[in-house]
Amino acid sequence: MEDSRIVIDGTALTCAQVVRAAREDVTVAIAPDGADRARAAWRTAAEVAASQPVYGRTTGVGANRTVDVEWEDSDAHGLRLLRSHAAGAGPLVAPEIVRAMLTVRLNQIAAGGSGVEPGVLRALADVLNLGLLPPVPVYGAIGTGDLTALASTALCLLGERPWRPGPDGAAERGPGYRLRSADALAFISSNAATLGEAALAVADLREMLSASTVVAALSHFAVRGSGEPYAQAVQDACPHPGQQDVAAAMRTLLAFDQPAPMRIQDPYGYRAFPQVHGPALEAAAHAERVVTREINAAAENPLVDVTGRTVWHNGNFHTAYVGLALDSARAALFQTMALAAARLGTLAEPSFTGLAPFLGATEASSGIMILEYVAHSCLADVRRLATPAALGSAVLSRGVEEHAGFSTQSARATTDAVAAYRLGLGCELVAAVRALRMQGRAPSGGPLRSALDLAAGVLDPGVEDRPLDADIAAAADLLPRLARPHP
Repeated sequence: MEDSRIVIDGTALTCAQVVRAAREDVTVAIAPDGADRARAAWRTAAEVAASQPVYGRTTGVGANRTVDVEWEDSDAHGLRLLRSHAAGAGPLVAPEIVRAMLTVRLNQIAAGGSGVEPGVLRALADVLNLGLLPPVPVYGAIGTGDLTALASTALCLLGERPWRPGPDGAAERGPGYRLRSADALAFISSNAATLGEAALAVADLREMLSASTVVAALSHFAVRGSGEPYAQAVQDACPHPGQQDVAAAMRTLLAFDQPAPMRIQDPYGYRAFPQVHGPALEAAAHAERVVTREINAAAENPLVDVTGRTVWHNGNFHTAYVGLALDSARAALFQTMALAAARLGTLAEPSFTGLAPFLGATEASSGIMILEYVAHSCLADVRRLATPAALGSAVLSRGVEEHAGFSTQSARATTDAVAAYRLGLGCELVAAVRALRMQGRAPSGGPLRSALDLAAGVLDPGVEDRPLDADIAAAADLLPRLARPHP
C-alpha cells in the first residue's frame, strides 16, 4: 500500500510522485534537509545582493537588467514585477497540471538555488494540502520560464488575487504569505508548470506504451500470427534494447499458446512491432530521465551558490533538453500508433480472423467498421502533434532574449498526443476482444489470459450493430490496468 504522504527534499522527486501529488489525495511534507538548503540559499542571496548587483534583486529584468533598483523603491519593485507578469491568456489549464506545477516548484526551492525566503515552502505545501489552485491560463510561456503562471501564484499567496473557485463556485483567499520584494523574480524564474505537465505526460506515455504491448498481443492471438519475429535469435541479430524488451514481452504474453501460424509472414503491424514500438519505449524512458533530472535541479537564474558565497548568472532556465526529448517521444509515438491502426485493419479482414467482414454479426453488418475511422482520426492528431516544437524560435525583450525552445508547447502537445493515442489504442482493444469472443478462443493461461478476462469483464459482448462510443471509452479507461503486470 502506497504511503499517503509525499516528502519533498529537493533532490529525489520522481515523475510518479508528481502524478500522485497532482491526481491523488496525498499529503505533501517538507524534509528538514530541503528547508535547510532553502534557508542557507536565502541568507547567501541577501548577503551577496548587499555587496554587488544581482539580477532581479537589485536590477530590473529582461532588457531592463542594466537598470538599478533604487533602495527607496526596493520594497515596491518586486510587487510591480509580479503584477506586470501575471498576464497569461486563454482558458485555464487543468487542475492536475497546476498541482504538478506547485509540487515541482516546491521541490525546486528545496533544492537550494533560488534564494527565496524558506517560509514559502510551508506556504506552497499548505496550498497543496488545502487543495487551493491559482488561476493559470494556457498561454504565456515558451520554455524559458513559466513567468505568468508563477506570478499569478505569487499574487494568490499575497492575497491580491483569489484562488480558483472551488466546487461550490466560490473563490477562496487562502492563507496569507508575505513574499519579500527581493524574492519576487527568484520565485517566478522557473519552468515548474512546463516540467509539471511534462512529468504527467511522460508517466502517462510510458503507461500507454506498456498497455500497447498487451493489446498488440491480443490482436496477434486473434489473427493467429507468427511468433518468429519475436524469437531471441532475431533480437540478438539486431540488439536494440527497446526492441529486445518488446520482443521479450511478446514472448511472455504468447508463451502459453503457440498454434501454427496462418501465414509465412505477417504484416508489419505484427512482424515489425518490436522494431517500431521499441524506439517509442526508449524515447519515453529517455524523456522521463530528462524530466526527472530537471525537476530535481537547482535550475535558477541567478543561481545562489551557498558553498562559494556568490551568485551565478546563467542559462539553466532554458529547457531545451526537455523539449527535444518530448519532441522525439511524440515522433516515436506516431510511428507505433500507425502500426496499431494497421493491426486494427487486419481485425476487420475475414482472411485474418475467419469471421465476417468488420467482425459483423452478418456479412452485411457494419460491425467495427467505424472504429477504423475513429482510430485514424486519433492518428491524424498524433501526427499533427508530432511536429517538433523545437523548430520554433523567438526574439524577445528588445533582442536581449533571442532564443526559445518552446518546451512548454512540447509538453502540451505530448499531453494531447497521449490522450489521442489512448483512444486510438482503445479502438484496437475493442476489436481484438470482439474477434476472440466471436472465434470462441482465449489464451490458455498466463498474463495474456488475465488481460483478456479483465477486458471481457468490462467490454459489452454484443456484436449487433450499435453505437460503439461507450465501448471505446470503456476500453480507453481500462488501458492503465492492462499496463500493470498480470499473473
